[in-house]
Amino acid sequence: MSTPTPLVPAIPALPAGPVATAALDLLRASVSPPVAHHSIRSYLFARLLADHEQLAPGADYDEDLLFHACVLHDLGTSPDTPGQARFELEGADLAAEFLTRHGYPATAVDQVWEAVALHSSAQIADRRGTLARLTRRGVTADFGIDTAHLTDAHGEAVHRDHPRHDMSTALVDAITTHAAHSPQAAARYTLAGELARERAESGVTGLELGTAAGRWGR
Repeated sequence: MSTPTPLVPAIPALPAGPVATAALDLLRASVSPPVAHHSIRSYLFARLLADHEQLAPGADYDEDLLFHACVLHDLGTSPDTPGQARFELEGADLAAEFLTRHGYPATAVDQVWEAVALHSSAQIADRRGTLARLTRRGVTADFGIDTAHLTDAHGEAVHRDHPRHDMSTALVDAITTHAAHSPQAAARYTLAGELARERAESGVTGLELGTAAGRWGR
């Protein structure tokens, strides 16, 4: 008797339109490969959460805006950013500039700006609507946080095309490099400020250690 082939879970496809392609091109030109893969996985995990919650694209949330909020959420870690504000804010500004340049209305641009700006703000993002909440939960799921709704097969399928490559260290490197540009970029008790402090004090951050010990690993 033959062994049944395990079912491979359906993973959302990335949008294929010209603006989505331009967003991915901007992402890959702006950040390191590990951070780019993290941004794409964040979108896939956000979509899987939306499916788990039985949220309907177009009715309960805007799938296109979710894609852009997730894949562009770490643009503020690019070495080309000025580093005069928190990386979340500079990333939100870049995402807004991109969408405005491609003809998105101001209301849509504002929603993505807010989702990107709040992606590291637990509880606050969750009170700012479905887009901000899904964006944040997609990002945190890639660190292995609140993933009970995801199966191991989900994780394997997502990571097959978007490997981790020690993502947490690459991202912390980028955030702390950005934070070194100005006091405003590394204000105390912000994510960047705390990561910079931990790196200076011990050489490794709790985010890196927690991710390495978490569900998906580094």
